[in-house]
Amino acid sequence: MQFKVKILGQEKTFNKPVSVLEVVGDSKEYICVRIDNRVRELTYMLEKDCVVEPLTCKDRDSIKIYEASLRYLVAMAMHNIAKNIQFRFSYNVSRSIFLQILNENKTASTKLTLELEKEMHRLIKEDLPLVRCKISKEEAIRIYEKEGFLDKTKLMKYRPEKDAHIYTCGDYKNYMYERMVPSLGYIKKWRLKFYSPGIIIQYPRSECNGEIPEFKDAPTYGRTLKRAHAWASIAGIDTVAGINEMTRNYGAVDFINMCEHSHNAQFAELGDLIEKDIDSIRLICIAGPSSSGKTTFANRLRIELLSRGIRPIRVSIDDYYLPKDAVPKDENGDPDLEDVKALDIELFNKNISDLIEGYEVELPKFDFTLGRRVKGRTLKVGLDEPIIIEGIHALNDMLTNSIPRHQKFKIYIAPQAQINFDNQNPMSLTDLRLLRRIVRDYQFRNASALETLEMWPSVRKGEFKWIYDNQEGADFVFNSFLVYELSVMKKYALPLLSKIDRDSPYFPIAERLIRMLKFFDDLDDKWVPCNSVFREFIGGSCYADV
Repeated sequence: MQFKVKILGQEKTFNKPVSVLEVVGDSKEYICVRIDNRVRELTYMLEKDCVVEPLTCKDRDSIKIYEASLRYLVAMAMHNIAKNIQFRFSYNVSRSIFLQILNENKTASTKLTLELEKEMHRLIKEDLPLVRCKISKEEAIRIYEKEGFLDKTKLMKYRPEKDAHIYTCGDYKNYMYERMVPSLGYIKKWRLKFYSPGIIIQYPRSECNGEIPEFKDAPTYGRTLKRAHAWASIAGIDTVAGINEMTRNYGAVDFINMCEHSHNAQFAELGDLIEKDIDSIRLICIAGPSSSGKTTFANRLRIELLSRGIRPIRVSIDDYYLPKDAVPKDENGDPDLEDVKALDIELFNKNISDLIEGYEVELPKFDFTLGRRVKGRTLKVGLDEPIIIEGIHALNDMLTNSIPRHQKFKIYIAPQAQINFDNQNPMSLTDLRLLRRIVRDYQFRNASALETLEMWPSVRKGEFKWIYDNQEGADFVFNSFLVYELSVMKKYALPLLSKIDRDSPYFPIAERLIRMLKFFDDLDDKWVPCNSVFREFIGGSCYADV
């Protein structure tokens, strides 16, 4: 049985099955490979003609594997130095992982961080192999019970397959719901930092060219994540198993309304803050990454303020786009509509300043068919009519540099999910927004999941460049995540993701999202309120024509 393998411009012929490792060599820069648009481990066996593309930390599809392998290493090291300590991983500030001690009256410390770091280095030097085994669900449950992973045993009953996988490294057994590197010696890039009350674990990022980004503290963002986890933990819905149990025990009506109440409470809190300082606030700025629910949020905030006798006026930033030929170009020479300089900043500042000073202003209206601005409405605002602006640059002071800071109230909105598959497997916040975007684009823009996935890297690039650095200046952070939404979104997203061909370069992402959704029980969306932020993505919003 002779077959050919193409790799890095070379063609190799083999007469018997070989592992990818035998083909790529012993370079530990490679994390995994892409074979016919499927992401495979380096231990994968080759048996037929194929094209093998080695992936490093610079590649988007490899980082998930590297990060999961790093979590495995940390969990193993913690098991070795402090077996009785229970801990939880979550995604946190500065694009990092946060290790939180779960034992009562115990927290992390500088000493524990140094001990953990020392043990991780020892294990990496030993370079023990990570061996994947396929076992029955019953056997997996027995292993998890023996290891004290009771949170994993709860999740197992929601796994639709009869079999499960586990990775063995020496005498240690665990599973991170992701593929792994071949051995611990591949996990070379990471940093630990004591970050009370836990430990920050930094790792390489593909958007940083495979390097570890500089640590940037973000206390406002961090407090929001802490608050989100505290609420989910108290309600017993901080894991997939907890979410499914809530659905089964209390039903859709109670579960959905409980989650919606958390949003209602945030709107009331936000309304209180604005009302207390309404004599100073003239401009309410709303920004957040893609698929955060900004449009519905702005409408609901308007209703909240109207109920308090405050009459907000909305002004669209999109009406201030420059003509297409005046827009800055990106690295490919195409118009970069996400650049703040694609907007007429001078005119926007003048119009907003004039409105605040009480003048009547003729606003522009951008005609996207013509590709230029045309005459818009004439507007004059009163003292009880703050102006709401919403968009990717709304928190960027460059856009509103003529407005004094004390007259601006800045709101950052994003889904800040603190949900785990189990204690050692956190759910990606970015994947949640991507699922929202896939469903929304299909519902309202007639775009396939493939089209959304194709443009997602560009969307993410714009977020890193224009949004994240401005979130720490916000006066309020609104968590737009609704814990029930993945249970509802499952029936919308799975058919769209399933249409992506196995030959597509985006199949690995679709495959990952499908694996994530399969653990959730289905939940009927008929009880989702018409004014819910979530309706912006699945349809049926009462604000659709506003």
